[in-house]
Amino acid sequence: MDTSRFTMFTLALCLSGVAVCFVRPSLSAAAPPQPCAAPLQWEGRTVQYDHNTGRNTRAVVSYDGQNQRLRVLEEKRKHTPCKRYFEYIYLFNSGVLFQIEQVTKTCAKLNLTEEWDPYDIPMNSTYEDQYFIGGPGDMIEVQEWSDRKPARKHETWVGVYTLKDCYPVQETYAKNSSVTTSTRFFDLALGISDPGVFVPPSTCLSAIPEFGLQFSLLSSPRTKLKQTWLLIASHVAGERKQWACLD
Repeated sequence: MDTSRFTMFTLALCLSGVAVCFVRPSLSAAAPPQPCAAPLQWEGRTVQYDHNTGRNTRAVVSYDGQNQRLRVLEEKRKHTPCKRYFEYIYLFNSGVLFQIEQVTKTCAKLNLTEEWDPYDIPMNSTYEDQYFIGGPGDMIEVQEWSDRKPARKHETWVGVYTLKDCYPVQETYAKNSSVTTSTRFFDLALGISDPGVFVPPSTCLSAIPEFGLQFSLLSSPRTKLKQTWLLIASHVAGERKQWACLD
């Protein structure tokens, strides 16, 4: 029986009630996409772009969502006069942030007042789009999510995550009209190769909490931990730069 006659025969059976026929639902009737579960532990590199200053901040990041820890090591890309580079160790279970100058190992201790907010897609996020990054033969499929809500004109967070394993690809965060940052993630690897990166150096044992810095940087509400370190880094680096130039 050829294809056309088979199709006519099947249709006749369906209409007569002899056979039970199932119709494939249309794409519009499919269940809406749900946020994926991002990895709890990974290491990689980031580049964070400040839309206000036009500056890029590169760093090596170790992320431990299971124990609510984050380590950020600024990368030295070029020689900048009076520029110092810092390491940041966030221990949210202890409510402490250590800032270590990479050369002298001078350590400052700050109290963390923000709650842990992981690198992931919140369950109440709004699905925006699904697309491929790259081109034929060399591309990866991603989904884009945001915190956009019907009652608000603009979103303050947009996250792009891979569809297969839910790795972060890019996040854009707007605190207000003057603070907008975009972060790109790359060279990610699952797990923590060296848990010792979360252990502060001995110079931090005698570090005294800098409450003034804590108040000016951490007292204002923020929705994303993932933006906190840049705000602190840019502020502290600027202060340290002025001090270094005055020495």
